[in-house]
Amino acid sequence: MPASDGPSRFPVFAAPPPGPHQRPPGYVPGRVAPVRSPPPAKAPPPPPLKPHGPPAQHRATFNLSEESQRRERAQSLRKRRNTLICCGASFGAFFLFLILILSLTKGDVLDENCPDHDPSLSSWNPGDKPDKAVVVGSRNWFRLDASATFHSLTIQSGGKVVFSDNADGSKNIMLRTRHILIEDGGALHIGAPKCRYRSQATIVLVGRSDDTTVPEIPDLGRKFIGVLRGGTLELHGTERVSWSLLTRSIPASGLVTGGYAFQRNFSRGINLRVVDQDTAAVLISERYDTHDSRNDSRRLTQLLRSLPAGRIVTLAVGDSAVKSLLGETKKAIEEKLGSTFVYDLKYRQAWALVSVIDGGNVSCSEDVREHENHETGGRALARRNFTTVDGVGFSVSAYSEWKNGFPISGFQVDAVDQVVLNLQDEVKPTWHPRDQIVVASTDYSMYQAEEFMLLPCPHCTSRQVKIQGRPQYNHIGEIVDGIDMRGEVALLSRNILIHGQMENSCYGDNGCQFYNHDTYGGHIKIFGNFSSVHLSHVELRNMGQQAERDRYPLHFHLCDDVDQRGGYREPTYVDGLSIHHCFSRCLSIHATNGLLVKHTVGYDTLGHCFFLEDGIEQRNTFYHNLGLLTRPGTLLPTERNETLCTSIKDKVYKGYNPSPSTECKAVSTFWIANPNNNLISNAAAGSQDAGIWFVFHSASTGDSLGLAPETKAELTPLGIFYNNRVHSNFKAGLFIDKGVKTTATTASDPREYLCLDNSARFRPHQDADPSRPRVAALIDTLISFKNNDLGAWIRGGDIIIQNSGFADNGVGLSFASDGSYPKDEGSSQEVTQSLFVGESRNRGSSGGQNKYLGLGGADGKMRTLPRNRTFPIRGFQIYDGPVRLTRSTFRGFVPTAERFTSAVGFSLKNTWQLTPRNNLSLLSFHPTVGLRAFFGRPGQWFEENDLDGDKNSIFHDVDGSVSGYRDTYVGRADNYLIQHPDCANVSRWNAVVCSGRYSQVYIQTQGAPSLSLSISRDEYPNAPLVLRGINSQGALSQQYQPVLMMSKSYSLHWNGAAPREVVLSLINFNKDDWVLVGLCYPSETTFQIMADINDRQSNSFDEMADYGTVPSLADLQKRPMERKYFFDRTVGLLWLYLRARHGRDAHSYCSSKGCERVKVLATTASKQTCNCTAKAYPKYTKTPSAVVPMPALNTQPCKDCGAKQLVFSSEPWTSSLQTQIKSLSTKEQQSGDSSSFITVNEVIMSFSQPGYFLVSVDACSGKVSKKTYFAKMDTKMEQYLKSGIPKRSIVLMATRGQPQGLVSVALHLVQFGLAKSADLHNKESLALWGFLGGSSPPPWVSLQTAQGDELLGLQERYLPLGLEAYGCPPPASQTRKDLELLQKATGQQ
Repeated sequence: MPASDGPSRFPVFAAPPPGPHQRPPGYVPGRVAPVRSPPPAKAPPPPPLKPHGPPAQHRATFNLSEESQRRERAQSLRKRRNTLICCGASFGAFFLFLILILSLTKGDVLDENCPDHDPSLSSWNPGDKPDKAVVVGSRNWFRLDASATFHSLTIQSGGKVVFSDNADGSKNIMLRTRHILIEDGGALHIGAPKCRYRSQATIVLVGRSDDTTVPEIPDLGRKFIGVLRGGTLELHGTERVSWSLLTRSIPASGLVTGGYAFQRNFSRGINLRVVDQDTAAVLISERYDTHDSRNDSRRLTQLLRSLPAGRIVTLAVGDSAVKSLLGETKKAIEEKLGSTFVYDLKYRQAWALVSVIDGGNVSCSEDVREHENHETGGRALARRNFTTVDGVGFSVSAYSEWKNGFPISGFQVDAVDQVVLNLQDEVKPTWHPRDQIVVASTDYSMYQAEEFMLLPCPHCTSRQVKIQGRPQYNHIGEIVDGIDMRGEVALLSRNILIHGQMENSCYGDNGCQFYNHDTYGGHIKIFGNFSSVHLSHVELRNMGQQAERDRYPLHFHLCDDVDQRGGYREPTYVDGLSIHHCFSRCLSIHATNGLLVKHTVGYDTLGHCFFLEDGIEQRNTFYHNLGLLTRPGTLLPTERNETLCTSIKDKVYKGYNPSPSTECKAVSTFWIANPNNNLISNAAAGSQDAGIWFVFHSASTGDSLGLAPETKAELTPLGIFYNNRVHSNFKAGLFIDKGVKTTATTASDPREYLCLDNSARFRPHQDADPSRPRVAALIDTLISFKNNDLGAWIRGGDIIIQNSGFADNGVGLSFASDGSYPKDEGSSQEVTQSLFVGESRNRGSSGGQNKYLGLGGADGKMRTLPRNRTFPIRGFQIYDGPVRLTRSTFRGFVPTAERFTSAVGFSLKNTWQLTPRNNLSLLSFHPTVGLRAFFGRPGQWFEENDLDGDKNSIFHDVDGSVSGYRDTYVGRADNYLIQHPDCANVSRWNAVVCSGRYSQVYIQTQGAPSLSLSISRDEYPNAPLVLRGINSQGALSQQYQPVLMMSKSYSLHWNGAAPREVVLSLINFNKDDWVLVGLCYPSETTFQIMADINDRQSNSFDEMADYGTVPSLADLQKRPMERKYFFDRTVGLLWLYLRARHGRDAHSYCSSKGCERVKVLATTASKQTCNCTAKAYPKYTKTPSAVVPMPALNTQPCKDCGAKQLVFSSEPWTSSLQTQIKSLSTKEQQSGDSSSFITVNEVIMSFSQPGYFLVSVDACSGKVSKKTYFAKMDTKMEQYLKSGIPKRSIVLMATRGQPQGLVSVALHLVQFGLAKSADLHNKESLALWGFLGGSSPPPWVSLQTAQGDELLGLQERYLPLGLEAYGCPPPASQTRKDLELLQKATGQQ
């Protein structure tokens, strides 16, 4: 993961000048200039501020008055005493000073960077004084040397408290108090950036919310650390790797085979299990009744004699086993398994054994227990540890006993306390045994995150740790199908710990109706105009108060600018914090700008985790932070789940019931309330709703109410968004849409203040000015996988997504425009250089609230699923548009009998408009894509598939990379408004592919509620398109947006009385595009028809003109450029042309002059249904024809299609190698398969003869160095394996047929990184990923084997290149874009 971005620039701690150190009022150290002017100086100096706490008689105030009096007496004595005595006193003072330094450093050299080395500090050992309100004030500079307990601690008026430390980190200090208040020049230091704290420092915040004997402090409450104006808080723990990524997958139980457990009563005889020593798989499970059956004894003998050397065998007696146990069997057990107890077994004696065939006595573990009165007084237990061929440790156990009169026997194969995690970063120097870590979910459920304690691991490398216990779930540690799905592993432990003391259960008014645990933790609150605040590598646990506003684990409250703009020499930062098991968010940034938050972990918290509060927070930078297991909270409607939303109604208008889906259910790991903030290399690894949510406040809210009456957040350009990953979220990985309600609750709008609101549309412009050019929001390098609903939902424009990967989401990516005509300004959205994977090889694991399992994926195996088994998975979803999808790749979209899985699809049950300007080009579809596009079918999820948006679904296949037909449009098969006779029908897509020109007519009606519109093209009068309208039925106005083929004629009919007013707007018409339309009216109707151009920005109208009449349709057709109409009274059709007279700019819906419209005002007394179809046809029927000829089908592959990248990694500055191995067994050949090959970066190297195929790849450059075929394992191949492969090589091996000499190959494979020589007896095929060179094998080294009905199939792995661990030279100048962007974001560039 990203390395540190350089040493801190924090100033060193220099010893102060001699003399008193009282700070003048308003003194703010560490700043160039105070944000607010300090109060004027007064003489004499003001007394200390009144402390916060209990009554005065309990206070213990420390000052220097006694020392001042002593100095005065000493001065008087010096006047009367001689010089000798004075010199003696001076020498005494000197020695006292030496003693001070020696006691402080314990032999260390005095370090001016260390705050506790300051010689001006006085040693402080106050002890336990739980009833004392301690005030450290003027001239009090203390070094806390031992643990202490106070009622409260106030540091003010230049006072200072520094925690003592020592070189070996053994000076552990715990401070217990109800609160700590730092103000007016007061300072608390634990370590420093250049002298990090090495010991264990703990601050315990105590107190209950219902303790009325302790008054609340205004704006702070209880149980807190508060930093007020002029306060300093510097906490700097030992620098540690905050979080990393797995580099090897961890299966559930720790074993790929899943482990094994068996227990049974009365299983008489010898129970046997045979375990594969290479994989830990149980191969044979048998019971031999050697008590009653001599034949069973013989069968056991035969089995033991037939097993190959090295096989693991475990035995356990159930009940009794000796009556018919033959001597030959005992001999076999002794010879093959090394048993020493088998000859002496007795009736009902408990016996357990674990051994290895032909391993001798040293390989045997066995135990016996005597039987007496149906008891054995304990369990006979045998256990041995083994290692798989891939280096995974596991244990095999057998046990036997009599208990309570019952014989019990059993077996266990597991990896308990033996699982080693392989990590991307060197963690061993800073991660220690007994530290707590959390491994993130890599599946749909965030509840598959697991906590572990680290165990000692002497044999581990610097990038490995061993965990206690074993995992319950799979955790992916590799790139899968080109997408980086490596799970995050976070360190929770820090050596500076601040935590709240908690009760055993919930109490009082702390949300006990929703939570069964105490939610009243501690909190840290930083107020504006502080002097200096920097926190690094601190652990916050049991912090936050769920029932209280502004009581968060860490809260920057109304701090304004906290970087150079605010006058801080060292910009404020939060670095390497661990915030976990907290009760109200993680970090709240409230009306604060310019804060840097990096390397911080937020885990298992309630409510939004990283939280921007009031909508005016800007320029904050989040770099390399991790949030996971973000649960719902109660404070804001957006943080509540359905239950909380409908239960909490004290802030809605009386009698109103909130709607969870539209007002709540938005809790997010990163809640970004203003787009002008920076997110770089963060991970949102599991939230109840969204990983990252950009929400838009129309005005400042909360405590900032009125500071920015109009925030213009919707118009504000997006900050830096680069290299973020989102996964295991329920609603969406990334969500850019919606606002919050910024008005009070009223009868007219009864919703709660700050509930979710659907009014906002992100449309960034220069300087947030809509009259200035648009500024495209760039989403660069987003990795999104295993999100239940949406990988990303993004509304607005202009927005560009590039270099991004989406996998295993319900819907990979869905764009929505920033509105619809007439409000949309013509924004655009683009996706380029990206990868979409429908169902990857990450098949997940059940449990942890994963509800749905089913067959799927390219391999057709059982897997976890989003939503449910029938949900139609889509890679790219078209909602309205216009969107551009280009230079992207799709793979793994395989429909099943239960669900439609398609690369490109449409929003389900869509009432909204779709534009034919949705352009798809230069797309590549992997062979594992079964449905490139799908337009739905009636049934589950699609329902009737008959809403207006469903029927008008369409996209433009610009280059034919989707359909094979260049410059065509793909639409629904039953929409005849867009068809001609030469269209190509693709039935499995429910689609037609047509040539032509297409646009939309936006039809608005007034004065006729609940109307449906029926549109017939004159060439297909028997196939009308019926639209019900976007607005709700019963509305007085309605709107429809059909897509029409240009240069054709259409008739429009109603299912009721004709509307008195119809406005037809030309949408996406290019200049001179036209259609001829006939509107149905009663024959006696009179009309007023006019044309105009509507400027949407100013809402003004131009080029207004009236339409005149002509006597016939033929006359109208002769004058298409004129504004004329013809009303055929015999039929009831009002005919007129809709023609664009101006061109469009870019992606605007309308022309550069504005939206060209035709307005029809009809006057009629008739209330009859106006459907003129019967009279109109066949009179106006025409022969179908193509306006634009249909192109020929393109049969040549597209060379430039698809994304250039093969790998989409969360470390884009690194390189990876795509490899595929396809071995071929004899059985596969018999079934008709004939392909065997090795692929490197999509270059296929095939081999067609039985034998071995080896490919060597330079591990530094990724270039193939050798490829060699051997028909059999002979001396030539042996010599090649020994010396023919270059060092620093990635070695790939495949087999075909039944290769000769497979057993002999095993020994030579160890040099390629295998943990031991594999047992290849009876194996028929193998696939090897190995490495030659280096002191320790890479974690990706793997051997796959198969025999019998097992088939390897196509195996794919992505391997890292250029690692120093391979012996590769470091790159001369590696560009780290993330660090460059971090410097830019923080103003360091």
